[in-house]
Amino acid sequence: MAQPVLGVVASAIVMVIALVFIALFELPTFLGWVSFYNLCLIPFQVMAVVLWGGANPSFVAKLSQPVKGLVMLLVTLVVAAVAAPLAFGSVGEGVSPPDMIPTHFVILAVPTTFYLSIVWGGWPFTNLFKNSIVAGLALLVASYAITYVIFQLFFDYSFLQGAPIYLQSAPQGMFNGVTALVFYVTALAVMFIVLCFDLWPLTTVPGVMKQPVLGLVWTVVILVGAAIALQIGVVSMGIDPMIFFTRATVPFIFGSIVVLNMLQNSLFAKMTQPLKGVVNVIAVVVIGVALSNLYGALAPIVTGPLASGPPGYVYEVWLANSLLSVTFPFLIFYAVYLNYWPLIKPNH
Repeated sequence: MAQPVLGVVASAIVMVIALVFIALFELPTFLGWVSFYNLCLIPFQVMAVVLWGGANPSFVAKLSQPVKGLVMLLVTLVVAAVAAPLAFGSVGEGVSPPDMIPTHFVILAVPTTFYLSIVWGGWPFTNLFKNSIVAGLALLVASYAITYVIFQLFFDYSFLQGAPIYLQSAPQGMFNGVTALVFYVTALAVMFIVLCFDLWPLTTVPGVMKQPVLGLVWTVVILVGAAIALQIGVVSMGIDPMIFFTRATVPFIFGSIVVLNMLQNSLFAKMTQPLKGVVNVIAVVVIGVALSNLYGALAPIVTGPLASGPPGYVYEVWLANSLLSVTFPFLIFYAVYLNYWPLIKPNH
């Protein structure tokens, strides 16, 4: 089985598994500890895929599928089991189950790890530590540390004062916590836009294509892109930030994972940039919105009736978690850790 058929079949299989997994839990449990823990899977997973190629230490790389994939899955589960209580203890005040504020923190750690791993290419950790395992773990720790600083400086949850979910230790930074979250994750969507273009036009300037210059330039691009997106969608068009998040940002990120990772950027492989990037982005939007709407249509069957919009945004929170805290890591587990086993032969 070859791409893009391989990616389509694999994505369909994983999405069925993800929806069955979601259906196992009552709504409060799913939106509480289940989603919180699953979000803690992703930073290690991103680092392991980008810096370790999905198999480290070296003895793991020598294993055959599905043992190789299962070993990496087990390691990821253990790391998340350590990270989740540490993150919860740092920002959650021990109030169980974790609600909006600690959940926002673990959400933020995901794009931070993406930025350090992809935008910055692992710099400076891969320079400081020759051992890739040490470099990767250092990057992971730094991701959470940087996230904590960003969380404290830029996120403000004073609008929740008086609400049951408010925490006295909640940061009172520069921006509304929900809007800041939408901005930070939308920057991740812009990162995927750049990947759709294979980093064009940055690739036309050789001096930019080396770290840390690439990291600096790419960071500016994604921050400016996110600012433009929110200016248009939230400020000019007056779209509720959570609606913008779940109707635009989340579907685009999910569509990007399918097109760039599951289909291995194979849809328009024969095209050249920038045309390839344009059609890639169109495909990402169409696929992401279609799958998001599919999940939305299945929500009443999988979980039950969900209220949309303020004040609780239950449907929006369910959709974001279903796509990005469950299906997204499941897709990467299968495509990278298991290398599509058994759809393709292990030696491939």
